[in-house]
Amino acid sequence: MDEGFHERDYHVSRRIYSNRVFDQVHERRTQDFQSLRERLSRTCGCTDDKWAVQKIKGLLPILDWLPKYPVKEWLPGDVVSGVTTGLVCCLQGVAYALLASVAPVYGLYSAFFPILTYFVLGTSRHISVGPFPVTCLMVGSVVLTLAPDEHFLHSVNITGANDTLTDKMVMEIDVEAREAQRILVACTMTVLVGLFQVAMGLMQVGFLVRYLSDPLVGGFTTAAAFHVFISQIKTILSVPIHNHNGFLSVAYTLIDVGRNINQTNIADLIAGLLTIFIVMAVKEINTKFQHKIPVPIPIEVIVTVIASAISHVMDLNSQYGASIVHSLPRGFAPPQTPNITLIGNILGSSFSTAVVGYAVAVSVAKVYAAKHDYTVDGNQELIAFGVSNIFGGCFSSFVASTALSRTAVQESTGGKSQVAGIISALMVMIVILALGPFLQPLQKSVLAGIVIANLKGMFMQISEVPVLWRQNRTDCLIWIATCLASIVLGLDVGLLAGLVFEMGTVVVRTQFPSCATLGNVPNTDIYKNMKDYKNIDEIPGIKIFKCNSPIYFANIDYFKEKLRDEVGFDAVRVFKKRNKALKKIHKLIKKGKLQSTEDGVVPVASLGVENKAFEKELEEGASQPVSEVKVQVDWTSELPVSVSVPRVHIHSLVVDFSSVSFLDVVAAKSLKLVVKEFLRIGVSVYIAGCDGELVRRMEALSFFDEEVTRDILFLSVHDAILFIQLEISTGNEEDPLAEKISQLQDDKEPLPFTEDEDLIETYDNQHLAIYGLSN
Repeated sequence: MDEGFHERDYHVSRRIYSNRVFDQVHERRTQDFQSLRERLSRTCGCTDDKWAVQKIKGLLPILDWLPKYPVKEWLPGDVVSGVTTGLVCCLQGVAYALLASVAPVYGLYSAFFPILTYFVLGTSRHISVGPFPVTCLMVGSVVLTLAPDEHFLHSVNITGANDTLTDKMVMEIDVEAREAQRILVACTMTVLVGLFQVAMGLMQVGFLVRYLSDPLVGGFTTAAAFHVFISQIKTILSVPIHNHNGFLSVAYTLIDVGRNINQTNIADLIAGLLTIFIVMAVKEINTKFQHKIPVPIPIEVIVTVIASAISHVMDLNSQYGASIVHSLPRGFAPPQTPNITLIGNILGSSFSTAVVGYAVAVSVAKVYAAKHDYTVDGNQELIAFGVSNIFGGCFSSFVASTALSRTAVQESTGGKSQVAGIISALMVMIVILALGPFLQPLQKSVLAGIVIANLKGMFMQISEVPVLWRQNRTDCLIWIATCLASIVLGLDVGLLAGLVFEMGTVVVRTQFPSCATLGNVPNTDIYKNMKDYKNIDEIPGIKIFKCNSPIYFANIDYFKEKLRDEVGFDAVRVFKKRNKALKKIHKLIKKGKLQSTEDGVVPVASLGVENKAFEKELEEGASQPVSEVKVQVDWTSELPVSVSVPRVHIHSLVVDFSSVSFLDVVAAKSLKLVVKEFLRIGVSVYIAGCDGELVRRMEALSFFDEEVTRDILFLSVHDAILFIQLEISTGNEEDPLAEKISQLQDDKEPLPFTEDEDLIETYDNQHLAIYGLSN
C-alpha cells in the first residue's frame, strides 16, 4: 500500500467522458415509443387467461383473499372484533347523523350498507367503513343550505281553552317534510360523491390525492374538528340557533349560542358534560393499558345504555324538557332515487367531499397495511368507496369513509380481515331490526358528547405545529393556512384555498430555486457549495454554477439573474461594450493614431511615427486591396479608447445540471441564448450531469445546433473540468482575447464582426421570440 494511502481511500482510473463519447463507448439503447393504439391494445387484449383472471381479481379482491382465508387462525379474532366494532358503529352512526343534519336512524343505515359492498371490493383488511365526522359535517353543511328550517315553516292557529279560535297565528316547522327533503339532499350528494370516486378510480387517478399532503390534511381535519365541536355546542346546551354555513359560520353560530345561552337545558348540559368526561377518561385508560386489557372497554356502548335507561326511568323529556332521539323506527327504508335537479347545486361540494373521504380512508388503510405487511391498491379503493357510496345513497345513507378511532377498535380487538367488518354490519342490522326503539329515550346531548369525545385525536394534531415549524416552516405554513382558511371560509372553500396555497409554495420554491457556485475539494472529484465549506478551492479561470431545481418558464429569468450574479458580469453587456471599443479602435487605426503590433494595439506616437505621415501613407495606399490585420486586445488591461468594458475573469463556465429534472420550451430557448452569449465573448460553456431523459428532452426541443453542439455535455462536473484543463494544457483552447478586425485602405468604414453585430441587433427580437411576441 502506498504511503499516505488510507484503507478507506480509493482511486478510479478512467477516461474523460463527454456524453457523446460515453454513448459511443457504451452503446445507447434505442427507445421504443408505442402509440396510444398499441398501448390500449396491449392493455385491453384478453388473449391471456391469466391476465383476465388477474384483472377480475383486481376488480373483485374478495375472489383473491376469501378462498385463502385461514378460518381457525383468524375467525375467532374477527368475531370478537366484529361484535365490538359493530356496537361502536351503531352509536357513532346515530351520533354522526346529527352532523349530517338528518334523523338518527339514517346514521344506522350509513353504518350498514357501505360495509356490504366494501367487503367485496375493498383491499384493506382493517379499516372500518362507515360515517366519518368530517365528511358528515360537509354533507350537513350542504343539507342545511338546501333545506333550512325556513323552507318548511307553516302557520298554525292557536285555539283557546274554550275551543274558540283566537286571532294569534304561530309559525311551526313541518318536521316530516323537512326530514324527507334533507335525507333526499344527503342521499343525492352521497350518490354523486360515489360517482366521482368511481370515475377517478376507473381513470386511475388515485395519485391525485398525493397532492393532499400530510400538513394540508392535518390542518383541514383540525379545522373540521373545530367545526364539529362548535356545531355540537348547541346540542349540548340544547339552545335554539339559526343554521349558518360558509364564511364566518363559526362566529355566527357562537353569537347565536351566546344570545340564547339563558335557554340552556340543565339536564342536557349535565348529561353532555358527563358523557365527554367519562368517554375521554375511559379511552385514556384503554390507551394506557392496551397491552394488558384483552378487549378495549366499549365505553360508548356502556354510556349509551345507562343514559337511555336513566332518561326512560326519569322521563327527562317530559319532566325536564330534555331533547331526545324520539323516533328510531325498526326496519329499513325503501330505496329511493336521487334528485337529479339538485346536482347543479352540490357539484363542487360533492367533489371536495369525495376527495376528502377517500384521502382520509386511504391514509388510514396504508398505515395499517404497512403495520401488517400487505399492500393497498389506491385506485381500487376509489372504486370500492365509490360503489359503496352509490349503493348506500340509494338506501338512505350518507357519505361513508372511515374513522381512525373505529378502525383502531377493529384492529386492536383482533380483527384480521373484512370478515370483522361484515360481522359488525350484522350487529348494526340487529339494532336496526330489533333494538332501535330502545335508543329512543336517549338524550341528543349524550350523542353530541360522544362525538366531541372522539374529536380528541384530531385536536391533538395541533401539537404537530411546533414540530413542523422546526422541521420545515413551509409545511408548517401550509398547515396553519389550511386550518385558518377552513375555519373562516368553511370546509369546502377552505380545502380549496389550502390546496391553492400548497401549490403556490411549490411554485415559489421552484420559481426561486437555490443556486450556488461550486468549488473543488483538493485532490478529489468532489465539488461543493463554496459558501458551505472553508477548505475548498475555486478553480482559476473556471466558474462552476449549479441550479437545484427544474428550469421552466417561471424561473428561467431568475436562473439567468443568479448566473449573472455568480459570474460577476453580463455577457450581453460585455459583448456590446467590446464591439463599441473595437469600432473606436478601428477608427483610430484608420486615422493613424493607433498601430497594431505583436504586443497589441499601441498609440502611434509611442512608435516614433507622426500621425500626419501615417495618414499620408494611408492616403497613398488607398488603392491597395483590403488587408486583414490581427489585433491583440488585452481586455483585462487599460484600453487606448474611452470605453469601459466589464472585466471577464473566466475562460470557461460549467453548469451542473445534476439536480435539473426537466426543461420546457421557453427555458430551452433562453438557455440556448445564454450559451451563445458566453461563446461570443470567448467563454466556453459546458453542461454536466444531465441524465438521459433530460438529454432527450433537449434534443426534442432543438437545443443543439452548429454552434451549440452535444459536445458541451459531460457526464460529471469533474469530467468537464479535466477536459477544460486538458484543452488549455495542449493549447487547443483559443485565446479569448484575440480579435480580428479588417483594416480597409479606402474611405469606406467597415463594421467589425458583422455577423456578431447582427446578432446584437436581433438579440431583443430573439428574446421576444421565445415568448412568441416578435414581429
